[in-house]
Amino acid sequence: MRDIVLISDARVVAIPVEESGERLADVRGRLRTDGRLADPAGAFAHLRLGLLTRLEAAQAQLPAGYRLLVVEGYRPPETQKEIFDGYSAELRALYPGMSPEELRAAASRYVSPVEIAPHTAGAAVDLTLCDEDGTELDMGTPLNATPEQSGGACYTDAPGLSPEARHHRKLLGTALEGAGLVNYPTEWWHWSYGDRYWAMTTGAPSALYGPRAL
Repeated sequence: MRDIVLISDARVVAIPVEESGERLADVRGRLRTDGRLADPAGAFAHLRLGLLTRLEAAQAQLPAGYRLLVVEGYRPPETQKEIFDGYSAELRALYPGMSPEELRAAASRYVSPVEIAPHTAGAAVDLTLCDEDGTELDMGTPLNATPEQSGGACYTDAPGLSPEARHHRKLLGTALEGAGLVNYPTEWWHWSYGDRYWAMTTGAPSALYGPRAL
């Protein structure tokens, strides 16, 4: 896990954005959504159209009885900053000896700094698997569990998972990777397309999507 490139890494930050201008599209009615992080404006249910169409392709590749469950897509910059600052404060209390640089890197295992966050571009989605009835499947940890809460089990390739959880993560990953998405390795639920992390992972010369308003 030491080889994981974090989203705050200078190599990721340096990737340019060539904004495509593609619109944000509403996921609702096209994929199954979950309301636990719903906001009054419905921002959570919006994604860039290119990402949404790839999620639909991934859904079509899942075995019968399995469904993608979208929990959060687009996130306003002010919300992103609030989450990053809150988690950074938690880490600062736990590890008072951390330098600002170490704190920023540690926080970025779980939430992106606002200036590079793919959620603010509509380029990232937090999602899980459920059955046809909407019952969430065992993925090893709850979605959005921090590294501290989960003992590192939130990392996509974490050791010690049950065979069932490992199987479900493999199903999810195979379908999403086949549709062109990339995973952030510290969060099994976080997948993206068209952002800087996607560009770094795939070797694309630039990102397709930058921050935008809903």
